[in-house]
Amino acid sequence: MSNALGNHILVEFMNCDPHIMNDVAGIERDMVGAAQKAGATVINSTFHHFSPYGVSGVVVIQESHLAIHTWPEYGYAAVDLFTCGEMNAWISFDHLKECFKAKSYSAIEMKRGSVNLLTRNDFDISTMRQKAADWQNPEFYTRNVWFTDKDDNQALSLRFTGDVFYDVQSPFQRVRILESYKYGKMLALDDMVMTTQKDEFHYHEMISHPALFTLGNAKNILVIGGGDGGTIREVLRHDSVEKVTMVEIDGEVIKACKEFLPEIANSFDHPKLELLVDDGISFIKNAQPEFYDLIIVDGSDPVGPAEGLFSVEFYTNCYNALKKNGILVAQGESPKFNEKAFAELNHTLQGIFGEDKSPVSLFFVPTYPTGMWSFQYGIKGDLNPKTLTDSNQVDSFVEEQGLRYYNSEIHTGTFAIPNFVKDLLKK
Repeated sequence: MSNALGNHILVEFMNCDPHIMNDVAGIERDMVGAAQKAGATVINSTFHHFSPYGVSGVVVIQESHLAIHTWPEYGYAAVDLFTCGEMNAWISFDHLKECFKAKSYSAIEMKRGSVNLLTRNDFDISTMRQKAADWQNPEFYTRNVWFTDKDDNQALSLRFTGDVFYDVQSPFQRVRILESYKYGKMLALDDMVMTTQKDEFHYHEMISHPALFTLGNAKNILVIGGGDGGTIREVLRHDSVEKVTMVEIDGEVIKACKEFLPEIANSFDHPKLELLVDDGISFIKNAQPEFYDLIIVDGSDPVGPAEGLFSVEFYTNCYNALKKNGILVAQGESPKFNEKAFAELNHTLQGIFGEDKSPVSLFFVPTYPTGMWSFQYGIKGDLNPKTLTDSNQVDSFVEEQGLRYYNSEIHTGTFAIPNFVKDLLKK
């Protein structure tokens, strides 16, 4: 009989593959596998990913637990292997060392609960023994794997199944399709939620329809970004549109969404669409002057390949490419999450289009941090998106197309700005 109740191995895995250290689904799989290889009975797993990097998690086993926290930027993982009974935790250690591709490690083994220092209590356990005899291992365990999008002060977490349908590191970003329990499959770029099956229509209807109904008869549309396909799907609902040019820098985004989010990416074969896998920043720099009725900048946050989409030069080029009565709509960040980027973008547009020609539209997306998000406008000419000339036309269109977010009342309301947002926008 062992002279201790438990065995505790404290492990430091070093010089690991940083991509492995940042993959919450892979780490959950490997930790569960480590427990099972050692003969443990897995009861539950709970794992969280933190944006931009880091994974924490625990596998609860009948014999105790396995826990981990990773620092991908250092290629480091701190792991606790705590077991009781006959389980050999060194089997788990060997498995994880291989999975994490650790080039170096340290480990300390400790005995926990010295029997010589403890006194056994006598109490009636007959009922508990009967319950234990009746219990059968269902051969499956509860999984709690969490995807977290955060900054230094706040976060949004979505529980997902742990399954990864698509995972490619493109030349520009990491492209993944995951599946959340609440919002279905979702597109994540560099560990940030871009869109989900259940709430994508909030974003895609609002980036397109208010501007198109303001223009009334837009024919020539440019979409920069928007690789999931939702924006072009909404734009192409309008019969007046004769051509949509879409410029997306990352073909892997298009490929992933066509395969796993087909209800969003269902317009890539539309005859009115010209699809270019190219750099939108360079494209607009060389665009024909006064050519487009509407330019939609459907980019991600101002990091990585989307960073240039927030520059003065880029939006000046957009201004030049718009017709005399044209509209620019840009993904505008959140006034409660990315306050600095939100305000700086609006100040940029005010400087190019004019202070009274740069309205902000607010709307809500549950899977974006804080829920409140924005589109920012640049108006060229005498157009006024804050008013509708024909609300009946809008509502007929909404009913005919089965829209689920946008309507005539939302069109007017989206430009109503709270006072704290007005303060952010003051120069």
